[in-house]
Amino acid sequence: MHKGMIQTVLILVGVMIAVPAVLVSLGHSLFGGSDKGEKTSPPSQVSYGGPDVKVYVTEEKKVLTIPLEQYIRGVVAAEMPADFHMEALKAQSLAARTYMADRMKRGDYSDMKKWGKPGSEAHVTDTVQHQVYLSDKKLKQNWEKKYKEYSDRVTQAVRETEGQIIQYQGEPIYAAFFSTSNGRTENSEDYFEEEYPYLRSVPSPWDKSSPKYEDRVSFTKKDFLNKLVEKTGKQVALSASSGNGWIKVLETTEGGRIGKLQVGDQQLTGRQVREALDLSSSDFSWEIKGDRITLTTRGYGHGVGMSQWGANLLAREGKKAKDIIRYYYRGVEIMPGQYAQSP
Repeated sequence: MHKGMIQTVLILVGVMIAVPAVLVSLGHSLFGGSDKGEKTSPPSQVSYGGPDVKVYVTEEKKVLTIPLEQYIRGVVAAEMPADFHMEALKAQSLAARTYMADRMKRGDYSDMKKWGKPGSEAHVTDTVQHQVYLSDKKLKQNWEKKYKEYSDRVTQAVRETEGQIIQYQGEPIYAAFFSTSNGRTENSEDYFEEEYPYLRSVPSPWDKSSPKYEDRVSFTKKDFLNKLVEKTGKQVALSASSGNGWIKVLETTEGGRIGKLQVGDQQLTGRQVREALDLSSSDFSWEIKGDRITLTTRGYGHGVGMSQWGANLLAREGKKAKDIIRYYYRGVEIMPGQYAQSP
């Protein structure tokens, strides 16, 4: 073989060996950050790596400083089943990243004070109060033999949306999400009180296929009332002549959930009753037999923003992540993120 040809072949072989090694290195640096509490910087290879996220791990009572994209991976893995459709996982990645971008832009971490001095130095907890986050160590324990398969899926979803957030009129939105609707999502002000123009009630009838669509729970009348009193602080008195009519709906929301409820001599919101009784949803009906009241709920979660099961079922019908996002968050755009600096 001609000497020049030999040299060319050797160069090509070298490149073929080097490129995979570089790609492996990039993947490791993107999602291989610290779980030991020390600070690690977002890798330079990530175009929109964003700032570090300080997460207060409630079980270990310590703060982890985690590169943004690694944090998003841990949130997506914790908040959505890893075997969901890829487009649903991508939509969840966008929502999770946007939630953090919005929180950092607001810069209000006053709700962290309840976790004491360590917690007050963090941006978020690893709980449902903010976004559930799981470390890679926890994911290995949870997923066991499925770890590689599920890890690869979640990592792909995060990488394919890297740096992108959901914006409304140039600002990151409050990207609320939940598990399963009752057939419609909720207007933000009907549950959270604060009105957001992009968090409007929309039909989500496919959620009826979710295994979490319906639930049933039963209480004695005494336990039912005691839980309401304990949580709300309102003393509920029942009239002896009220029979089974001591509880009735006064208002419903556009999303079909209970807005206001009369219980004895007190008026309560659907949210108050849901939280006091730990119900799956504020869309509930009831049946009273003797001394027991049985409640049937429809949907799972607060109902505002993106339905995760709805997203998965839409994705199975061929919808892309951007279509899912624009359906559940009205009038929004998906754009590269801009983040406030960490304190």
